[in-house]
Amino acid sequence: MSFQSLNICEPILKALEEEGYTTPTPIQAQSIPIVLKGIDLLGCAQTGTGKTAAFAIPIIQLLHENKTYDKKRKIRSLIVTPTRELAIQINESFKAYGKYTGLKSTVIFGGVNQNPQVDTIRNGVDILIATPGRLLDLMNQGFISLRDVEFFVLDEADRMLDMGFIHDVKKLLAALPKKRQSLFFSATMPPEIIKLASSILDNPSQVSVTPVSSTVDIIQQHVYFVDKGNKNALLVEVLKDKNIKIALVFTRTKHGADKVVKTLINHNITAEAIHGNKTQNARQRALTNFKAQTTRVLVATDIAARGIDIDELEHVINYELTNIPETYVHRIGRTGRAGAKGTAFSFCDAEEKEYLRDIEKLIAKKIPVISEHPFPLMDHNPVKEVKQQGRGGNRNTPRPKPTGNNNKAGNNPPSRFGKSKN
Repeated sequence: MSFQSLNICEPILKALEEEGYTTPTPIQAQSIPIVLKGIDLLGCAQTGTGKTAAFAIPIIQLLHENKTYDKKRKIRSLIVTPTRELAIQINESFKAYGKYTGLKSTVIFGGVNQNPQVDTIRNGVDILIATPGRLLDLMNQGFISLRDVEFFVLDEADRMLDMGFIHDVKKLLAALPKKRQSLFFSATMPPEIIKLASSILDNPSQVSVTPVSSTVDIIQQHVYFVDKGNKNALLVEVLKDKNIKIALVFTRTKHGADKVVKTLINHNITAEAIHGNKTQNARQRALTNFKAQTTRVLVATDIAARGIDIDELEHVINYELTNIPETYVHRIGRTGRAGAKGTAFSFCDAEEKEYLRDIEKLIAKKIPVISEHPFPLMDHNPVKEVKQQGRGGNRNTPRPKPTGNNNKAGNNPPSRFGKSKN
């Protein structure tokens, strides 16, 4: 199948060819015809499947075919997404796909001065990509009206709920015209997401591609068992591999991300962190440097990484495993984009073994263990401080954390890492 077979207009086809797009991904092939017919859409697709193009291409075409340009352009399409980085990425996609249509798009988000954003909106835009907080703020100030919106997209809906945006979304829905075409995308479909979708969509078609429990098959996944105190040393060792041009490293906390960056810089490895405590300019600069490969390692927290979409990214490293199995799928989905190859390494200490078991249960496969490396796991049952309620009040009582089957993974003699076994 080609994009021509989807009845895409010539200006968009020309732009797609320049972007190197030849064959639509499954979600694009299924979604684009539905959207072009004016039908509401409920899409379930994990990151890395090409869903931005799945809604951007048909929206651009429909707006282009029904031009209503006057002296002042009106916001005819609204895309709402949870993070600044993802909003910027979506805007870049709209600009790339619509470069020959004459349509104008812009992005607004918080954390920066609103005046340039307001000036752009005053000059007129057809497509607005926004994060909920700044959008509502500018609406309350009277700078933005949604009364002319024909196409509404809610992207990364599950993240919206995770980040507490549900009330903001409901306020936006109340301000949108009743007559509109709505597209709803989420990586997971728990009951609360289905309930939200029912308040947005009108008799929608449904498209489900690569469910979240199925990690992209092309991504090679490996796990290292390592003591928590040796993770920095192992990371430096892994990065000695010159085949790792750039790597995205995940930590659970902002403070942890900064500490990893400091360690890498001390070993002459260019690294920057991206998380919520960084200014928007610092985050965007770090992302730009990473894309340009002037920064070799980008260390990120899960929320901050939602907008990272880099075709050349072949390596993701879970410095710390997440306790949410679905988040693991999102993380490794940063690589292996649109069919490209990718590798995901995970560092697992004794306390994280239960996280690994949950992840393997979700993805229905055992992740191969790299056991031959210089920093094998030695402390299989670390003592954790846990608070217990006693007669005399709270007291800290050491208690070993159960770790299940201690199969002494990683207890092979230290040698050069890299040999994998199932």
